[in-house]
Amino acid sequence: MSDGTVSTPWQLRTAPGTSEYTMYREGDELVCQVGSTTLKYRASAIEDLHAWLVEQGDWVPLGASDEQKPAPDGSVEAWGRSEGNPVGGWYGLRKGYRGRFGMYLPPLLEHLGLAELTHEKRNNSVRAL
Repeated sequence: MSDGTVSTPWQLRTAPGTSEYTMYREGDELVCQVGSTTLKYRASAIEDLHAWLVEQGDWVPLGASDEQKPAPDGSVEAWGRSEGNPVGGWYGLRKGYRGRFGMYLPPLLEHLGLAELTHEKRNNSVRAL
């Protein structure tokens, strides 16, 4: 059983189920390992994203996109970059790799029992439990 540590990371899959990755908590950071790429997010993203999803009260599109591309309005990705979120901007910590918040955080929330995801080939959504 994984507990989200470096020695036993969470084993996750993207919403469409096409890619596997791991995440673990290290201090105030979430470390996301996707193949040879390491992404880092603020660990507070777990509680903050769940609280925001509860406020939304319905399905929210994931809207995953790279840092260099705009995030779709109203999506998890847009919220993860918004000046209006609890950290006042990006949850991603590694410049050049701050995007894909909408791709990698919602499956973690689902794994932790905090959210429900759709699992279509494209255009997935999430809602709080």
